[in-house]
Amino acid sequence: MLKEVVSAEFEGLANEGVVLVDFFSATCGPCKMLSFVLNDVEKTLGDQVKILKVNFDENKDLTAKYEVKGYPTIIILKDGVEVKRLQGLQQKPALIKALQEQL
Repeated sequence: MLKEVVSAEFEGLANEGVVLVDFFSATCGPCKMLSFVLNDVEKTLGDQVKILKVNFDENKDLTAKYEVKGYPTIIILKDGVEVKRLQGLQQKPALIKALQEQL
């Protein structure tokens, strides 16, 4: 199960290791489809990466900090530093490749 986080808990979870952050909106169709893809990614990579979901509409401070302009936006962090950004619906092979490049 993917973890949806709020601003208060984000920093503690996103500063260590490889973390995929999915900025989404509950009303966004592609965001809902991406959740299924991310579940598959999580099953494939297991504990090698963390996947966090951030509600775009409810966490404006994080969307401003990371300059997220639309959704879905995926940001890959390594030890708290942004290393890759992807916009829109992504497929599992592309996400796996992007994450494995950081392991």
